[in-house]
Amino acid sequence: MIALFAGCAARQPMPTVDFVDLDRFMGDWFVIANIPTSIEEGAHNAVESYRLAGDGKIETTFTFREGGFDGKQKTYNPVGYIRDKQTNAEWGMQFIWPFRSDFRIVHLDDDYQVTIIGREKRDYVWIMARRPDLPEETYEALLDRVASLGYDRAKVLRVPQQWP
Repeated sequence: MIALFAGCAARQPMPTVDFVDLDRFMGDWFVIANIPTSIEEGAHNAVESYRLAGDGKIETTFTFREGGFDGKQKTYNPVGYIRDKQTNAEWGMQFIWPFRSDFRIVHLDDDYQVTIIGREKRDYVWIMARRPDLPEETYEALLDRVASLGYDRAKVLRVPQQWP
């Protein structure tokens, strides 16, 4: 009985970074690894691009090659909304109206070159960088960070990146 209740215990809230300078965060991010959503399974050369719109929304373009480097290019354009305007680290991401998905910036290096995006449910996570590759020790440290947030590290998959 105790084990049953222990499994139902409330999880700690997903922490975010203290502050995100939105102008610095905008631009292209290569998806290095993730726990993929159904649309991301088999994605190659995945890139998430953000642009701050005049109305405060975040215009997003997510592109990737389906199933291989020469696969069909897919593009999605969800819209981001800042939920926490003091930190800019908690967003809602809307793929289909009226539903907004939880999107939290849980790691961001000082140079805005590497980030981890998580969700309160700890069902999906994205490790992203400004370059399509990372040194192995950096990647391993990011995986450790993902695990420390309560994710199953074994579910995180590398996203194949191959650029000319």
